[in-house]
Amino acid sequence: MNKPNMQLVIISGRSGSGKSTALHQLEDEGYYCIDNLPVSLLPALVQETSRAEFTHFQGTAVCIDARNTWKDLEHFNTIMHSLPHSVKSRVLFLDAQEPALIKRFSETRRRHPLSSELSTLAEAIDKERKLLEPISSAATLILDTSQMTVYELRDAIKQKLVGARAGALSILIQSFGFKQGVPTDTDLLFDVRVLPNPHWESELRSLTGLDSPVQNFLESASLTEQLYLDIRNFLGAWLPRYSENNRSYMTIALGCTGGQHRSVYLAERLFQHYRQQFPHINIRHRELLRHQELR
Repeated sequence: MNKPNMQLVIISGRSGSGKSTALHQLEDEGYYCIDNLPVSLLPALVQETSRAEFTHFQGTAVCIDARNTWKDLEHFNTIMHSLPHSVKSRVLFLDAQEPALIKRFSETRRRHPLSSELSTLAEAIDKERKLLEPISSAATLILDTSQMTVYELRDAIKQKLVGARAGALSILIQSFGFKQGVPTDTDLLFDVRVLPNPHWESELRSLTGLDSPVQNFLESASLTEQLYLDIRNFLGAWLPRYSENNRSYMTIALGCTGGQHRSVYLAERLFQHYRQQFPHINIRHRELLRHQELR
């Protein structure tokens, strides 16, 4: 007999989009994880993991992708609807723009699972997209990882799957640089380029908003405290309203020119202020972490 509210996460997406990273993150969060599960075996897996021996796991996470047969993939929705009502399922679909996928395969020199001597990599990527349409159309959460690093994807999984499961508002405060583009998953964005820029001080240029000399420089300008208080008061007034409205997760982005000084400084201050009020809050400095590509 299935235990109440059994947690099941289906991870899918095109090859190179970060599925293994997502699965590993859920494993770290205490999920029982299986890679490359045939869709037809999903009901049997649910039955098996509903046994008492699996109660210490946070849930079950499985990766289902184009390594399945096309006939099984066509029946994905039918199989999902056949699962017991006690199973609380979520479908995460990871994707990326074709140039990003081609770049990742070229850099890692991996073989695409659908490639052959008769088709190009681009053709294999497009074929995979069509095969996975039954799953992507059923997804409860779709993430575009084109511009994400490993760290950013792992944070997104923690925020939007693990944090949301906890039943409380999960918040990510993120600093970034406008030169590298605005984060695509932003809910609230604050432009902090109005503050004095430490980049133009030669002794501060190589430092970040985590370093005391940069913090002292910014705090010497009255405008910094005014902007911090305005953002803090805005969030203090409206974050509880989002939470009351059953919002599961929210990303708050603060951007400066390079994402190294001003946005990092303010993001840290806001994180420290709200970490007691919101237990499911995380911080990420995008430009300080962009060194490792997705696998």
